[in-house]
Amino acid sequence: MFVEKSAPSAFFPGRCSLPELLEENNIDSVLITGTVTQVCCESSARDAFTRGYRIVMVADANATGRDQDHNATLATIYRSFGDVRSTAEVLTLIKATQP
Repeated sequence: MFVEKSAPSAFFPGRCSLPELLEENNIDSVLITGTVTQVCCESSARDAFTRGYRIVMVADANATGRDQDHNATLATIYRSFGDVRSTAEVLTLIKATQP
């Protein structure tokens, strides 16, 4: 599923259809990937958390211009809003839930 957003957060009211699509499909967890880690990705993670979603920030599937900015956001998410995992770890978790 792909959606277009027109604000830093994919969960900003009225700027993206993602929240409605997740609700319609009874989805309670969100994997955060993309650019820029400390702007759009962090904004989406924080807003998703506020809406009650379980958050997993995929560390090696987010990017920004400076490692220190990227790492600071990963630390913030881990401490306060959700989990931080690598792509390999996420794929392993997904495979473990498959019948």
